[in-house]
Amino acid sequence: MYQYALLEAGNYYLIQEKEDSQVSLIKVTVETDYCLYVTNYAEGPELNWKKKSDPIFDILELLSEDKVKEWESVYNDNQDAYYEEDDD
Repeated sequence: MYQYALLEAGNYYLIQEKEDSQVSLIKVTVETDYCLYVTNYAEGPELNWKKKSDPIFDILELLSEDKVKEWESVYNDNQDAYYEEDDD
């Protein structure tokens, strides 16, 4: 069992919050003395404060800059598909 305190601001991580939960991509955007402001991309961007002492079942991977760029290109392409206007 891990805690959010192990994560560093500015980085993307693949985590599993609970043993039976799906893998989520998160980015730590702000760190305070006791909390982290985290963007969770599991089902679209969701921004939450997490206590540093909050548990994480598993930290699977710290994404490299190359992998983040690769993910962003796919993610942004999918986001654009939702907002394309119909020309009718």
